[in-house]
Amino acid sequence: MTALDLDAARAALRSDLTIDIVTTGRRSGLPRTTEIWFMVVDDTVYICGTPGAGSDERDRWPRDWMANLLAEPAFVFVLKESVRLELPARATPVTARAERRRVFASPVTGWYRNQTGSVDALVDHGPIVRVEFVGAASPLNGTF
Repeated sequence: MTALDLDAARAALRSDLTIDIVTTGRRSGLPRTTEIWFMVVDDTVYICGTPGAGSDERDRWPRDWMANLLAEPAFVFVLKESVRLELPARATPVTARAERRRVFASPVTGWYRNQTGSVDALVDHGPIVRVEFVGAASPLNGTF
């Protein structure tokens, strides 16, 4: 196994948008790969999404990726645009309203606001986790 190229990872975290996350299925226990966007706000990496794809109560249904991370926070953050790197990580749900508002009001999350029509809908119901890199990838935390 080769050493992790931290400089390439930092550059990708500053420029890329689309990643894969490999979570553990909450019911199956099997690896589940989801293509998703990530964003960096105030030197912290986040993964978030819109509340739901439908209307009414469906808007509050958890996304599978979020439900998997709630059940098992350890996952693999896979950079795949400018470089191919698998980074061990841990997800922490963001529950503090002030942090949720700060992230969802950031310019980098504009697409999500356009989907829901308001920051308030995202703050109230949007799935969001803070990413902490672990193991060999831990030097990446807060270094963007």
